[in-house]
Amino acid sequence: MGETVQQPTVPEQAGAPAVESTAGGREPLLEVDHVTLRFGGVVALDDVDFTLYKGEILGLIGPNGAGKTTCFNAMTGIYQPSQGEIRFRGQRITGKKKHHITKMGMARTFQNIRLFPEMTALENIQVGADAHHKTSVISALFRLPRHRREERDGLEKAKRLLDFVGISDRMHDAARNLSYGEQRRLEIARALATDPVLLCLDEPAAGFNPAEKEELLQLIRKIRDQGVTVLLIEHDMRLVMGVTDRIVVLEFGKKIADGLPAEVREDHRVIAAYLGVPDDDVA
Repeated sequence: MGETVQQPTVPEQAGAPAVESTAGGREPLLEVDHVTLRFGGVVALDDVDFTLYKGEILGLIGPNGAGKTTCFNAMTGIYQPSQGEIRFRGQRITGKKKHHITKMGMARTFQNIRLFPEMTALENIQVGADAHHKTSVISALFRLPRHRREERDGLEKAKRLLDFVGISDRMHDAARNLSYGEQRRLEIARALATDPVLLCLDEPAAGFNPAEKEELLQLIRKIRDQGVTVLLIEHDMRLVMGVTDRIVVLEFGKKIADGLPAEVREDHRVIAAYLGVPDDDVA
């Protein structure tokens, strides 16, 4: 990878295990291996199995209640699978804490925006940049050189990321005063500030108008072009079909399809899931 978020290019994290190439030359970055997740008697994920390869934009789609966000939550340490395991960069992450997974290089946004509303846009991103700071409490308390250097670097990174997502003119405004679309972009910038190799976007286009969706599509491509692999949950099929390399489809917690956008669009199981009719009734 490149150097830390200059453009923003995301570096390989120190000490991360090398990932072997597959026979097709693609490197598995995230492996969801027969994961089942139960909440009491409810099966939220049922033997879900897929691989995300380095450099992909992978769409994770399905009707409401299909288990998409639950899958994100299992990947990022919010939920622990009842069965199966999840591997990231060749390491088993099942059971790891959220902050450990973040330090390994996985970042996410949420369906409901989770910014610090009273902080400025710049300060919100600096919080994300703090994820990799190594300053001790003593160093911060006495503002020793290392602490001052990390603060300075974090500020410069935050400014670059605001420019990258197109809201540098709002850097000193409180997050609560930004428009809905600007807040979405700010949340993406804050996630990028953690230097991820994998960015998980949970319905980033929710509430967007067509022009904003087109801008988001271009931003997602730009993020991938900077070396960040993207996993996308999204209900807007035009956006999904326009930006993804491959799509995984869930229904009632089970995977029903996995393939190229053109293949998934014609899959009778996917059509049935979205139209709410039995497979036999779909031509």
